[in-house]
Amino acid sequence: MTSRERADARAGRVMLMPALLALGVLAAWPGLWVFWLSLQRRIPVFEIERFTGVSHYVFLATDPRFWNAMQATLIFTFVSVSAEFLLGLGVALALQRQRRGRRVAVALLLLPWALPSVVTARTFEWLYHPSAGLVNFLLGGEAINWLGEPTLALPALIAADVWRTMPFVALLCYARVLTIPPEIYEAARVDGAGAVATVRDVTLPLLRRVLLIALLFRTLDAVRAFDLMFVLTGGGPANTTETLTLYAYHSLFQTLQLGFGAAIGVIVFALVMLIAWAYLRAMAHEEEEATA
Repeated sequence: MTSRERADARAGRVMLMPALLALGVLAAWPGLWVFWLSLQRRIPVFEIERFTGVSHYVFLATDPRFWNAMQATLIFTFVSVSAEFLLGLGVALALQRQRRGRRVAVALLLLPWALPSVVTARTFEWLYHPSAGLVNFLLGGEAINWLGEPTLALPALIAADVWRTMPFVALLCYARVLTIPPEIYEAARVDGAGAVATVRDVTLPLLRRVLLIALLFRTLDAVRAFDLMFVLTGGGPANTTETLTLYAYHSLFQTLQLGFGAAIGVIVFALVMLIAWAYLRAMAHEEEEATA
């Protein structure tokens, strides 16, 4: 390494210091404090505060409510993200082929994404109303309690989440589709590729990196989802829609078991980091293949 390169490296480290300091203060220190709190039994109402080690984690390993919340979280994440991927990709391809009214279509597509989550939740609460909701009216007027039936509550939440966040995936895919040179599609037509073959062999490979980025953000958001189920069901009925974040909230702010709630929060953090690591590995592998 030359003296110029060493000087540039030192300058780069100096320029990174403010960002690293801010990251440490805003993220690393609170994270370490939450982990330390998870190793304690702390209930301020009863003035209980003592170190218990990993007892909270040992209890969670055999806690049926925790594993129910884990299952609800994983089902909600997998189904909603999968549906958003398929619908978002389909909408992006439809917008690509649209010749008139494209700007109006994009503006309408942005509407669900622009609405606050609480507004979306209240809207779907009205739509799902057993006697006066539009959903039951369209289904023939049968009084179906979408948010009160254990078998229907989670699918109803997933449908609301897909409606709210699918535009994010669609717009990212659409923005990438617009940058694909038309010559590539013309070459595919000259080679005799049909519509399905063009999407499979041309569009999807070029969208792969954008899709990975969109899925990364959406998966992390879905794992940490809170507001939609908090407003619509509060975790019910019978805890069928209680996700890990809701379980942590109930423990922290309703029963004031600060250490126990912090332990659930640490597990959510670890799950988010694991998912992010898997996606980043996939993106790095994709980049290596692109440069090979």
